[in-house]
Amino acid sequence: MSAFEFTPVLLASASPRRRELLQQLGVPHEVLAVDVDETPLAGETAQQLVTRLALAKAQEGLRRGHARWPVLGSDTVVVVDGVVFGKPADRADAMRMLAALAGRTHRVMTAVALVTGVNRVAQALSDTVVAMRSITSEEAAAYWETGEPQGKAGGYAIQGRGAVFIEHISGSYSGVMGLPLYETAQLLQTLRPGGGNR
Repeated sequence: MSAFEFTPVLLASASPRRRELLQQLGVPHEVLAVDVDETPLAGETAQQLVTRLALAKAQEGLRRGHARWPVLGSDTVVVVDGVVFGKPADRADAMRMLAALAGRTHRVMTAVALVTGVNRVAQALSDTVVAMRSITSEEAAAYWETGEPQGKAGGYAIQGRGAVFIEHISGSYSGVMGLPLYETAQLLQTLRPGGGNR
């Protein structure tokens, strides 16, 4: 099996971006949207949160998919000054997030979990630093009206119109989109005979 051949997986996400990224790698897959409680636990760090949620999504996908294929789960959060931003609840929440991120650097953490059965789990984390230019309140409001910030961690999409706000990144572009390709490919390699699946 070459580096460009992958075992089929179930993607435990309704995100079209994650599906597009798997297609970019050439990973055969089906989508199985799952719904898990994304409320942070008391005292939970951003890294603990995304890691837990990625695994919870994969495990829920495995349960619902009846273990037909390995299941891939992923979760993304934005962190600034130790504060975790998930998806904005509404317009006001998105405006608050963009105002906090504007003219600053922040981190985007995306965790990936691959579950292939009971006690057979592989996980990885992508941590990227993103620098955003200053954004006026008018720009933020106009951006909200495009509909793009809805359902996006931190209230923006780097692969969409939100790209005009990004000065530079240090880390994984695909990780900021929601599925770090390098880490995901490494996890999928564990499915091969002798690949180290645990």
